[in-house]
Amino acid sequence: MLAFLLKEKKVIYLLQLRRLLLKNEPLSLAPFVQAQLDPILMDPWHSLGEWFANGDSTPFATAHGKHLFEYAGDDPRLNHLFNEAMESDARLIMSVLIKNGKRVFEGLTSLVDVGGGIGTVAKATSNAFLELKCSVFDLPHVVEGLEGGNNLSYIAGDMFKSVPSADTILLKWILHDWSDKDCAKILKKCKEAIPSKENGGKVIVIDTVIDNQKGDDKSFETQLFLDVLMMVHVSGKERNEQEWAKLFSDAGFSDYKISPILGLRSVIKVYPYIELVK
Repeated sequence: MLAFLLKEKKVIYLLQLRRLLLKNEPLSLAPFVQAQLDPILMDPWHSLGEWFANGDSTPFATAHGKHLFEYAGDDPRLNHLFNEAMESDARLIMSVLIKNGKRVFEGLTSLVDVGGGIGTVAKATSNAFLELKCSVFDLPHVVEGLEGGNNLSYIAGDMFKSVPSADTILLKWILHDWSDKDCAKILKKCKEAIPSKENGGKVIVIDTVIDNQKGDDKSFETQLFLDVLMMVHVSGKERNEQEWAKLFSDAGFSDYKISPILGLRSVIKVYPYIELVK
């Protein structure tokens, strides 16, 4: 009887997971899967052997002759496919975060979602917290033609050059796209955009912390696969806590707090150094 009940629960669980692949489901991840299986994103996997020998920055560059984000900027179809994939992921993440991690946003007055795409995260946040002023900051070809609302706006720019000012900067699944050197540049620009810690300034990072679920081998394996995926497409990587700590310190931040409330990913609050009064 026990074996039957366990099997029945497993079947129900699998059926629930399968719903995430249905296009008409509100939290469908079908666009994410479709993007990963698109020939443009699959071809780099077939170029690994050539990439090991030629010194290109990524297998994607070996397959297509340019960086993924440069390619997306030149190809409207890939740009749409990529944005739809990120939007589906953002919907799922925000459904969990607003339900189980509302305190992450409580008390904030202004937030800039850096690399926020078409604004799925910012929209969900602005709808849940009407007093919070949210801005989406991304490349011109991403935010072109998008319209905001009462407490939502879109800003075009380059995070390597400057980041709009706010009490809080959000980086959802951004830093894993980049090398440590590039991440330090991004974080320094974010630090310049926020007030001091005592005045409420912070950066919220939503990203993978490798082995954040001790003893869960399947989660660990999936995180390592994501690490390889970043290597293939964008020369980025997933990081463990020690790597994150060094990155934050190198960028001029004093401390951080990791909350493993998003399964494979975590919410990391990062704070600048407290300014000493002379």
